[in-house]
Amino acid sequence: MLTDLESDRVERKESFKGKAPDTVREAVCAFANDLAGHGTPGVVFIGARDDGTPLGLDVSDEFLRQLADIKTDGNIAPPPTLLVEKRHLCGHDLAVITVWPCDTPPARCRGRVHVRWGPRRGLASAQDERILNERRRHRDRPFDVQPVPSASIDDLDRLRFEQEYLPSAVAPDVLMFNERDLGQRLAATKMILSDVEPIPTVLGLLIVGKSPMDWLPGAYTQFLRVAGVDLADPVQDEALIDGTVADQILRLEDKLNAHNVQGVRFGDVARESREAAYPLDALRQLVRNALMHRTYESTHSPVRVYWFDDRIEIHNPGGPFGSVTPENFGRPGVTDYRNPNLAEALRALGYVQRFGAGISIARRLLGERLCFEVQPGFVAAIVRDSR
Repeated sequence: MLTDLESDRVERKESFKGKAPDTVREAVCAFANDLAGHGTPGVVFIGARDDGTPLGLDVSDEFLRQLADIKTDGNIAPPPTLLVEKRHLCGHDLAVITVWPCDTPPARCRGRVHVRWGPRRGLASAQDERILNERRRHRDRPFDVQPVPSASIDDLDRLRFEQEYLPSAVAPDVLMFNERDLGQRLAATKMILSDVEPIPTVLGLLIVGKSPMDWLPGAYTQFLRVAGVDLADPVQDEALIDGTVADQILRLEDKLNAHNVQGVRFGDVARESREAAYPLDALRQLVRNALMHRTYESTHSPVRVYWFDDRIEIHNPGGPFGSVTPENFGRPGVTDYRNPNLAEALRALGYVQRFGAGISIARRLLGERLCFEVQPGFVAAIVRDSR
């Protein structure tokens, strides 16, 4: 593949400098979409000329980690399946990225769908996207893009989709020249099965549904503020927080902020200082992580947030998924996605900045105050009060 002609399965770059990081990401996105339907991986060679001649690149561990970040830096969604490795070919070292076709195309790089036709790469046309959407229907889809046959397209909030989600998920210049109708737009963003079968998906109901709980009974959050350290103690405040996932995030974070009492210190210092019982940024990461990674398929249990006098407990139904186990849970770089398309949508809306970083950020802010109880059926994040 290195020495053969460049094709829709091969990309070569002399280095990873200048515009190369952007073009490599676009190539990875195109290989993930696999417009030609090869069903086999595409390969990016870094350290080779267009004719396949190696240049003798210095391939360090740091460079390989930089390439591996392409999977989780959030620019390509859903995250592609890829392997980054150092290979010795034709007497020289090269960095090689192997990209497998995505099971739920289209994949997008910064809101754009990239495809390859022969050795060229470009943006997908309306027909290209239709092919990718149709192909998605015949593959093993995650639960978050499964259709909900009892729901109809009228159960989706059209205004919210067009004015809130679409401008966030699709690049402005693509929208400007977009001639697709509403059904095609909903299908392209996986909110419905296809424009031919306009059946809402789980993702569509969770992101732009008028009342997600009508179709997904567990799609809500239960908040409880307990005046004590046990569930048997008096309840100070409680709320059932429903709506779309974005609505739940905003309303729950308002609750957390309202109960996060700030201590004021002014008697023995030159300037008054205020310190909250819990860093809100850490709670925000834990709550968003719970809503993004919970299971909506096998339980009607909600996400539970219990605030006691000495701690906060965040219960996430579903437990570890895929490559994440109770033993490696929370380790840097160890991540998997039960709801990859929901993760993509939340990133488009701005609620997720970098995939796989939420728990690491919470650990950095909380230190030993944060611990996890990880079981096959659920994960509980427990945050101790600093006082």
